[in-house]
Amino acid sequence: MTSRRVVVVGSANVDLVWRGEHLPLPGETVTDGEFVQVLGGKGANQAAAAAALGAEVGFVGCVGDDDHGRLVRSDLEARGVDCSDLSISGDAPTGVALITVDRGGENAIAVAPGANRLVRAEVGGRLIGAGDVVLCSLEIPVETVEVAVAAARATGAPVIVNPAPPRAAPAGAVLTPNEHECERLGGIKALLATSPAVIVTRGGAGVTLYRAGGAVDQAAFSVAVVDTTGAGDAFNGALAWAISNGTTLENALPLACAAAALATRAVGARSSLATADEVYALASA
Repeated sequence: MTSRRVVVVGSANVDLVWRGEHLPLPGETVTDGEFVQVLGGKGANQAAAAAALGAEVGFVGCVGDDDHGRLVRSDLEARGVDCSDLSISGDAPTGVALITVDRGGENAIAVAPGANRLVRAEVGGRLIGAGDVVLCSLEIPVETVEVAVAAARATGAPVIVNPAPPRAAPAGAVLTPNEHECERLGGIKALLATSPAVIVTRGGAGVTLYRAGGAVDQAAFSVAVVDTTGAGDAFNGALAWAISNGTTLENALPLACAAAALATRAVGARSSLATADEVYALASA
């Protein structure tokens, strides 16, 4: 089967990452950490992950007219992502995420969305065609995602929504919440009332695919974890890539889990994105 284009509608940020022994508690100052600036944003991470696996990827987003925005664009273009529809705003800065990571790879993230709030609904809808696979997340306006989902459904394009942060669960999309997001959105039964499938990610405990007729579990793959920041985004990017190649959701699960595991090998959401060869090797090990 001929591969289809993956259209990612989502956020683009610069990540300011602190790594130390443990995550600060409220009111606590933790010293002796290390700092690094890397590129992030769920949408941009997912686009980069799909592109690393060999997908043809178009990215719909918005950055500020600033050094961070230019860095975002140049990085994505260098990874082979089509940024023709990555808008530039003079009214808001590029989004920034503050990330703390402990020695076990667990993280806490605070985001200042900036220009991500300006990803417009009409852009998300008009670019989607019948041959596309659409992937959205919720660090941009919910109405933009809803328009993208509606456009995908109108053309028969498969559509995945990673409902993170858990502000909404657009009807008609395959949903990929983590277990905490699933609970905040009402639980499996509520989500399946409007979604054809829900894939709940559980970190090291693997994932579960729920349909109206039952559930399928997929175990996680073991690697030496350095930073889990980009694991969920790598999972979603790989899921879209696999579907673009004609893979069923059930058969896509081990591939997406392998990509998620491999993305934890280095600090930063895009520092260790997997190739297709790496994913197939780990998934079949």
